[in-house]
Amino acid sequence: MSYKEKYQEWLESPIFDEATKDELRALSGNEKEIEDRFYTELEFGTAGLRGVIGAGTNRMNPYIVRKATQGLANFLNRQALTNPKVAIAYDSRHFSDVFAKEAALVLAANNITAYLYDYLRPVPMLSFAVRYLKCDAGIVVTASHNPPEYNGYKVYGNDGAQVIAPYDQMIIEEVNAITDFNAIKTMSEEEALSSGKLVMIGKEVSQAYIEEVKKQVLNPEIIKEVADDFKIVYTPIHGTGNKPVRRILDEVGFKNVYVVKEQEEPDGAFPTVQSPNPENKEAFNLAIDLAKEVGADIVMGTDPDADRVGILVRDHEGEYAVLTGNMLGAMLTEYILSQKSKQGTLEKNSVVIKTIVTTEMVRPICDAYGVDVMEVLTGFKYIGEQIRLFEEHHNRSYAFGFEESYGCLAGTYARDKDAVVACMLAAEMAAYYKTKGMTLYDGLIELYEKYGYYKEAVQSITLKGIEGLEKIKNVMENLRKESPESFGEYKVLCTRDYKQGVGDLPKSNVLYYALNDGAWVCVRPSGTEPKIKFYIGIKGTSEEDACRKVEVIKEAVNVLIAPWIK
Repeated sequence: MSYKEKYQEWLESPIFDEATKDELRALSGNEKEIEDRFYTELEFGTAGLRGVIGAGTNRMNPYIVRKATQGLANFLNRQALTNPKVAIAYDSRHFSDVFAKEAALVLAANNITAYLYDYLRPVPMLSFAVRYLKCDAGIVVTASHNPPEYNGYKVYGNDGAQVIAPYDQMIIEEVNAITDFNAIKTMSEEEALSSGKLVMIGKEVSQAYIEEVKKQVLNPEIIKEVADDFKIVYTPIHGTGNKPVRRILDEVGFKNVYVVKEQEEPDGAFPTVQSPNPENKEAFNLAIDLAKEVGADIVMGTDPDADRVGILVRDHEGEYAVLTGNMLGAMLTEYILSQKSKQGTLEKNSVVIKTIVTTEMVRPICDAYGVDVMEVLTGFKYIGEQIRLFEEHHNRSYAFGFEESYGCLAGTYARDKDAVVACMLAAEMAAYYKTKGMTLYDGLIELYEKYGYYKEAVQSITLKGIEGLEKIKNVMENLRKESPESFGEYKVLCTRDYKQGVGDLPKSNVLYYALNDGAWVCVRPSGTEPKIKFYIGIKGTSEEDACRKVEVIKEAVNVLIAPWIK
C-alpha cells in the first residue's frame, strides 16, 4: 500500500477518531508531510518505539501505542503464564499519561493485569516496580532527552532490564504481525478497574524504592559532617526527577538543596531549554545562575525520565564546569571501589561493567583495586543482562556500571540506569572531597594525575528523513568497503566489525578502530535518533595534550565522511 493509500485509509476508516482525521485533513496538499507520516510505520525496534507525536503510521499516537501493546500482549499470552502482570510508568512529555493508560487498557482487555503508576515516575522506578511486584514485563512511556515533539515506548523484561535477544525479536515479530487495527483489543478504564485488571501503583512501591537507594550510601557520617554548609543546586529540567531526587537527598542528610524554580514543575514543552538533555550545558543556564547566587558546591540536573544526570562543579577559575558522563563514571568508580576497599566490603569477585564506547580510564582504576572490567555493547540493557547472569551463576559480584551517555547504576535493586542514586552518590562524593579541603574538580584532576589524562568526545551527525536514513546507511557501507588506514596522525592498528560478531557479544551495526597510542574511534548509528555517532577516546599527558589529540581525530572524521553525507 502506498503512502497516499494509507493516508486515505486513516481519513476514511471508522477506527480513527475525528481529532485524528482533522489533523490529517489539515495536511491536504502538503505531499512531503503526508509522505513522511505514512511512507513507513514507526518501527518497533529493540529499543521499542520513539518518534514525533502526531497522526500517521510513522508517528507516536494512541493507535501505534495500542498496536505495540497488543503485540506485547500476544507475546506474553503465548508464554502460557499464570496471571501475567505488566508494570507501567510514564514521564512528563506530551501525551505520556495518555499513552500509558492506552497501553494499560489494551493489556487489561487481553486478560493481563496492568500495574500503572498513579503519577509520573522515573525509568528506574519502573525497573524497580517490575522486580518488586514480580511482573512479567514493564513499559515506560518516554523519549528520554529528545526534543519536545518526541515521545517513545520502551519494553522491559521480568528482571527489570530492557528486553534483550531473543525476546526483543519475538516481541517485534508479534507487533509486526498485526496488520489490522481492528485486531487490537481494548476496554474502558471503568471496566478495567472494576475487573481488577488495572491496578494503580501507590506509595508502597515508591517507599520500597527509596529504601533500596538509601542502602547505596557509603559514608553517611561524612554527609552529616558537612551538611550545615554543603550546598546543592538541582534541576529536574521539567521532568520526573523532582520528587524522588529531593526526597533521597533530604533523607540521607543533605540540608541545603536549592531547586531551580523555573524548571521545577513537569512540563512536556520544556519551555526553558532548547533540549532537556543534561549533556548540554545550555540546559543548566538557570541552575548555574542559582549556583553562583548561593555558592553551590555541586550542580546537578536530571533528564525528563530521570535515568541520566549531568553534574557541574567549580573549576580552578571559579566557573561551573561540566563533568561528562565518562568523567562522572570514572570518579564514581574510584570512589565506590576505594571506599568499599577501605571498609572491607569489596567482594573479591567484583566487576565493573562499561560499554564499548565508554572511557578506558576505568581499566587502570579497577586494576588498582583488583577488580575486573567487563565490556558490553552500547545500551544499559546489556549491563542489566550481565547483572542477571551474575546472580544466576553466582560467579561474580556487580560493583558498578555506567555508560558514557550520563547513565549509571549502583546496586542491583533496578536494572536500568538511575539518576536518583547517581545524584545521591555524586553529592556524597563531593561531600567526601570537601572534608579533605578539595572540590569535586580537584578530585578529578587528582584522578588524572594518578591514572592519566583520558579524554573522550562524541561527534554526532544528524541526518533526518528518508534521505538521512539513506546517508547513514551509506556511511556505514562505505566505511566497510574502504576501511580507513588512519585518523589524522593516528594509524588504525585493527578494525572490529561487530556486525560480523566480536567475542561473545551480540552482532550489532558497529565499527571499532583501535589506534596507536591507546586511542580509538567507534562508529554506530543511533538507535533512538536520526544520527550517526563517532565516539573518540584518547590518553594524553596533560589536559591540553588530551584536548588537542581529540580535536585532531574529530577533524579527521569530518574530512573522512564529508563526501558521503553531501
